[in-house]
Amino acid sequence: MNKMTQRTKNNGNNGNRETFGKWLFIIVVAMFTLFIVRFAYIAITKDVQHVNLRSQAEQIYTQRRTILAKRGNIYDQHGSVLATDTSRYTLYAVLDKSQRSADGKPLYVKNKKRTARILAKYIKMPESEILKTLSKKGQSYQVEFGSAGANLSVAKMQQIKAEKLPGIGFIATPARSYPEGEFASQIIGMATPKITNKQTGQMTLVGQVGLESYFNKKLTGRNGLRQDKKDVYGYSLANSNRVVKKAINGDNIYTTLDAKVQHIMENKMTRVFKESKAESMTAVVMDAKTGKIIAASQRPTLRSKKNPVWRNMLVQDVYEPGSTMKTFALSAAIDSGHFDPNATFNSGTWQIGGGKVTDWQTSGWGVISYKDAFDLSSNVGFAHVEQNMGAKTWKKYLTRFGMFNKVNVEGMNNEVSGYSAFKGILQQANTAFGQGITVNVMQMMQGFSAIANNGKMMKPYIIDKVTDNQGKTIQKVTPKKVGQPIKASTSKKVVKMMEGVIYDQKGLGHDYQIDGYKIAGKTATAQIGGAGGYGNSDSSYLYSFVGIAPVNNPRYVMYVTLRKPHNLSKPATKMIAEVFNPTMKFILSRQKSTKQKNSGIVKVPNMVNQSLQVASDRLNKKHLVPVVIGSGQSVKRQSIASGQSSLINQRIILDTGGEYKMPDISNWSSDDVQELTQMMGIKLKEKGSGYVTKQSIKANDSVNKSSTLTVEYSSRH
Repeated sequence: MNKMTQRTKNNGNNGNRETFGKWLFIIVVAMFTLFIVRFAYIAITKDVQHVNLRSQAEQIYTQRRTILAKRGNIYDQHGSVLATDTSRYTLYAVLDKSQRSADGKPLYVKNKKRTARILAKYIKMPESEILKTLSKKGQSYQVEFGSAGANLSVAKMQQIKAEKLPGIGFIATPARSYPEGEFASQIIGMATPKITNKQTGQMTLVGQVGLESYFNKKLTGRNGLRQDKKDVYGYSLANSNRVVKKAINGDNIYTTLDAKVQHIMENKMTRVFKESKAESMTAVVMDAKTGKIIAASQRPTLRSKKNPVWRNMLVQDVYEPGSTMKTFALSAAIDSGHFDPNATFNSGTWQIGGGKVTDWQTSGWGVISYKDAFDLSSNVGFAHVEQNMGAKTWKKYLTRFGMFNKVNVEGMNNEVSGYSAFKGILQQANTAFGQGITVNVMQMMQGFSAIANNGKMMKPYIIDKVTDNQGKTIQKVTPKKVGQPIKASTSKKVVKMMEGVIYDQKGLGHDYQIDGYKIAGKTATAQIGGAGGYGNSDSSYLYSFVGIAPVNNPRYVMYVTLRKPHNLSKPATKMIAEVFNPTMKFILSRQKSTKQKNSGIVKVPNMVNQSLQVASDRLNKKHLVPVVIGSGQSVKRQSIASGQSSLINQRIILDTGGEYKMPDISNWSSDDVQELTQMMGIKLKEKGSGYVTKQSIKANDSVNKSSTLTVEYSSRH
């Protein structure tokens, strides 16, 4: 019985095992079948949980790199570069001793003392501080050197790199180069690097002020994309590198600025601003027939070493202009038939509207004519002029001249318009001599264009054209007439009266006479108001001058202001003349040369990359005078660009690079001396006028970047 029971149990166990085995087999087969189906599905569709494996693999084994677009350049009207792309570098030192090259060479700073000693020659940081930085404990990988090791130029980076210091490296960042330095810096502006992709840390130049900001979108361009495929070991696969999207470089901006005129004006402004210790200064040259701005600048500038100014004073500062406003009051009175030059009045003081108008010479000049009132810049006389034509008429002409509206010069942001309450008899009279009314420089320039241009008022403009990266012009600015505030006959009479300011015995503008050319102009000395009223010290005035030339066919207007000079060792008129006269003389002499017969003018050949002998022979055949600077054997630069016109016997400076020696500059003009010092990159100090009689650096003496050339001029030639 027991045996049968045991046999029955064994049969049951065997049956269970058999059943379990069958089910296990079925489950394994089912799972295997499911895996096969799933793998087949993945192999066919390349998809796992809505993730495309093909795409994922592409991402793993494909490297994508951004192709940076080049920011567009900014040029003067002749194509000289005023702003262009470059790179700045941050210096770093690797301290991690595990960093070695494939052949075992150290990629870290091995000799810290030697490294510190060499780096101290190139960055503004003491050797001891550099060594201290290199010896910091707890640094796992690398160190930087603060502001001293940042923002390094390409040239500085290459100098350090040439020392071949182990462990020393550089991080490049995009930067903007301004080859001309302070040259019209407020107009050109500034662009600085900004992180535009937080994931990659990619940086792009972004305009902050000036044309860089105004045209930022056009200048920026669009980045491209490059990709190449790699194998599992990270090596690039053959023929896999391709551009997915091309980079499109930014557009280029061409200004109306003339580099030669600008350089002369800038150099003179720098000297006068420094000598006068003025609070600020502006100067603008405009072609009155078109409104084209040929030169424009201010002090302090955006790139001044001490206390740089970010605002554009030409449109963002308003001020009471003083007696230059008398040119508009005179224009209005003549045009409306309310001016008699021979009528007389009592000068000195005049009680009006519950107040008093006073001449700059408080005792006056007795009974004088209204013609004399303009020559002598009598405030009393022009208060009478305003009263004679009536406030309503005067206000109408102020509006015609655009004094209360923005000029909206393209490229100049954030303009502040002038203003006058124009209430009460006294204030209305004051506006006729430039008090109780505020303006900006561009409003004045626009108004002056009507006086110089037969009554046609032209809108000032600073942009000539915009071209794309292929050189195709996509925007061209043309002259724009914005009004006719006065008749052509009125314009001629006003210019004639302004000529009297320069040449009449009683005129106050004798300092602005230029030999060989006729100038028309108006001086101004405006009291600067404040919380406590108007100041009376010499440093409480805005001195200014507007000049128009040539008188027989007016074309150019130049306007200079000098605000709060603290050192008037000589009259303000003489200081302003030191800026106006050489700048206007250069413009007029160049205009005169272009009108001469072709027999006296030649085209300058291209001497760049030519040997000195070939270049000199070519110039001599053209009756031009070569002046060689530098120790090189071939020409790197020439003072007058190829294709430009030049008078015969004109000096052409040929720069061969290398070491410079001073040539004999006896009897050179100021223009030639300035061109020479600019090409040599040295400072210049000038005394007198005319032609060189003395030079501080003797002929054949060596010259370096720290040299300063002092020259004395004499009118004897």
